[in-house]
Amino acid sequence: MNVSAIPAFDDNYIWVIDNQHDCIVVDPGQAPGVLEFIAQHQLRLAAILITHHHGDHTGGVRDILAQHECPVYGPENSRFDGITHPVHEGNTVHIDALALEFAVLECPGHTLDHIAFYAQPWLFCGDTLFSAGCGRMFEGQPAQFLASLDKLAALPAETEVYCAHEYTAANLSFANAVEPDNQAIHQHQAWVARKRQHDQMTLPSRLALELEINPFLRTRVNSVKQAAQAHAEHALTSPTDVFASLRAWKDNF
Repeated sequence: MNVSAIPAFDDNYIWVIDNQHDCIVVDPGQAPGVLEFIAQHQLRLAAILITHHHGDHTGGVRDILAQHECPVYGPENSRFDGITHPVHEGNTVHIDALALEFAVLECPGHTLDHIAFYAQPWLFCGDTLFSAGCGRMFEGQPAQFLASLDKLAALPAETEVYCAHEYTAANLSFANAVEPDNQAIHQHQAWVARKRQHDQMTLPSRLALELEINPFLRTRVNSVKQAAQAHAEHALTSPTDVFASLRAWKDNF
């Protein structure tokens, strides 16, 4: 089984899972690259998975469906009206052509309709969890977003994190500002710098690494709490307060 990235827009990745015969496309914000990939590799499109309604994740669906008929799985409470098979937490998405089953995880925060698709060891998490960061909080509340991140953090350590944007270098700069003494951040920054110097992607990440470098997964770590408090200039009494402070800090970083 292969997982490939199709670059889109300035920094999006559209993920394609294939077995050399059939494929699944995750969050196709644009159609041309997907259609070219399917044609080039002579694949049959078995399904489209949508994590949330934003246009850079859904904008290519209709043009793809004009050439390839398949089900579109996505959140049942989504504003995007192109979903043919709405799903919610507890559902399992069966893609028989690839012998794959995805657990649906609701993870509101970036948007209220956000879900992730998990088929061990792959996590397709859209804009909820990034390498060394998380999405902006457009629609959710801090407690809600932190609960979503905690849910993803509880997956097995070997989970491969397929997020939807190449934000790793910028996220690590912020993570380093939060935890300047974190050697795992420094080591990963050096690796990411080498990758980006050659225009190579830094994804997927691994959850075990994220638990060491991602401040939004480390709200209960004392060094992260102290940094968030210093930035907020007042006491933070809960992980939710720490998350909210970090998110506000990152928004203006």
